[in-house]
Amino acid sequence: MPKRFRLTRRFPVAMTEDGYRRLRDFAQAAGLDEGEALSFLFENFDSVTDADNLAYRLRVFNSGLEARKR
Repeated sequence: MPKRFRLTRRFPVAMTEDGYRRLRDFAQAAGLDEGEALSFLFENFDSVTDADNLAYRLRVFNSGLEARKR
């Protein structure tokens, strides 16, 4: 029997406009709403990320984060 999909947590999220646009595009292409798309991405995080590339991308994102907040 398939696991029932329940949204058990709601939390405020601050996203960049570019990040939200990519999330909307992904959700639409997958036939999901934004919350379902986020759940899918985090439940399958190891499968959808390249571990080597993730560390590099995270360093790049963090290095420009303070400037983007202004």
